[in-house]
Amino acid sequence: MAAQTKAERQTANRLAHFQKRQAERADRGPRGLAESWMERARAIAATREKDGDEEVWNDLSRSIAAWVARYDA
Repeated sequence: MAAQTKAERQTANRLAHFQKRQAERADRGPRGLAESWMERARAIAATREKDGDEEVWNDLSRSIAAWVARYDA
């Protein structure tokens, strides 16, 4: 097994944590899965922001705004 960097370990741990929480929430159906995806989206945005991606929150905001516009009648 190849040695992992700290960043690789953190990425693997985040993915494993997300998959575990998603499986737990799947029992609650689509609502639970949606909560899991929203949590993951926030985590990704926060990480990318810390890494210098200044556009990430704007992109997430536009995606959510489009969804709201589609269903908010």
